[in-house]
Amino acid sequence: MRLLVLGGNGVLGSNVVSAAMARGWEVVATHHSDRPGFDVPSHQLDIRDSARFESLLDRVDPAAVVNCAAMTDVDGCESDPDLARAINGDAPGKVAGACATRDSAFCHVSTDYVFDGSDRELYGESADPNPIQVYGESKLAGDAAVRDTHPSPLVVRPSFVYGVHRPDGSLAGFPAWVRDRLRAGETLSLFTDQHVTPSRAGQVASVLLRLLADGERGTCNVACRTCTTPYDIGVALRERLGREEAPIEAASQGDVDRPADRPRHTCLDVSKVEDRLDTAQPTLDEDLDAVESALTAE
Repeated sequence: MRLLVLGGNGVLGSNVVSAAMARGWEVVATHHSDRPGFDVPSHQLDIRDSARFESLLDRVDPAAVVNCAAMTDVDGCESDPDLARAINGDAPGKVAGACATRDSAFCHVSTDYVFDGSDRELYGESADPNPIQVYGESKLAGDAAVRDTHPSPLVVRPSFVYGVHRPDGSLAGFPAWVRDRLRAGETLSLFTDQHVTPSRAGQVASVLLRLLADGERGTCNVACRTCTTPYDIGVALRERLGREEAPIEAASQGDVDRPADRPRHTCLDVSKVEDRLDTAQPTLDEDLDAVESALTAE
């Protein structure tokens, strides 16, 4: 299969490229600023540039396109809503529409932040979205635009993404932030009132490609099976790093003044993808095992 990955230098996009290469697929990537370090063709692309994307699409002629390109800075989206809506809301629909006219399958990456976090139950694929910040609003608009312009897209919804950046092997996301501050001897204040089901990028990439290869369409939550808090993740990381004496304080989201609100409870129900693939999604501990070497690297 020939696959085009948009946003191939991000933590998720780089794992999609790596996993597709491991499958023996022919891969072409795009990057916004820095070229990914893979031995595959990569083209600079601003996802808002529809003409440039369509030209690339005609040259590559992929069987499928995976869109990992997005503005993911939640506070940055709040500060610049027009840019967020252009990148996360408008551009995905145009990209999906171009793929539809060329009979390319299309996979779009969404987010758990389309939910308001008021429901203490797990959010399934059919739960009603109600974002509480510009980032979630812009991503929800992108989801809708993709469904409007492509007849059968696959929309993958992860949560609290982290993982090993490919191909350099460095750790990215919340575990890297916690590790670096523990090593610096800083006291950490981590939220006990935010609940998530963290998504390891390598796991999401693997599942995404399996779904794509199987012709799956519609929305699929892809995350671990553990509903947890940043505080509990931090404690688990502290133990793995052998720094049990390092102080971690329990904090509330209300203790921090940030431009954008975060939902308090966006744990995802992953039973659909487990049924589709006949494979249990990992626990948080299993996912942390998978990044152990990157976590403990000096």
